[in-house]
Amino acid sequence: MTGSFCTFVKALRAMENLVSLGHSVTPILSEHAGGMDTRFGTADDLRERLRNITGSEIIDSIAGAEPIGPKRMFDVLIVVPCTGNTLAKLSHGITDTTAAMAVKSHLRSERPVVLALSTNDALAASAENIGRLLNRRHYYFVPFGQDDPEGKPRSLASELSLLPETMEAALEGRQLQPILISF
Repeated sequence: MTGSFCTFVKALRAMENLVSLGHSVTPILSEHAGGMDTRFGTADDLRERLRNITGSEIIDSIAGAEPIGPKRMFDVLIVVPCTGNTLAKLSHGITDTTAAMAVKSHLRSERPVVLALSTNDALAASAENIGRLLNRRHYYFVPFGQDDPEGKPRSLASELSLLPETMEAALEGRQLQPILISF
């Protein structure tokens, strides 16, 4: 999870859905997602909810994320929500957060990474980074669209109900289509 705090409730529901489908989920929190109290809730509450949903310990440090790839800890790594900041870091190979290190380490084993966008600047500053990652091996996107075209004309969000299907497609080495959807 990265810092799109307003989408945490949807992300938690998506994790509950994956667990209910029989998947094992290990939460990974960026420093901001795991350490900031916001108007959407406290960091301690988020951590407690994640442990209750997944039954797993949380990875919340760069050192904790580094062994993901060498140990082949996961079949697929999902970044939900994936902010514009995280997109930029991934696009440019910057690994200064837990989430970015988790992705870098996971890609070391050439395993799929699924990105669930949630960024208000997707059709502005983040557009270039989305384009770059769409053209890189092992990156797959949860289908996305404009979540509020009138109020936030450059914002995109992924349809999290499509996360299980996207994950399964990624494990088969294909992008779930259509990638652009209407809400």
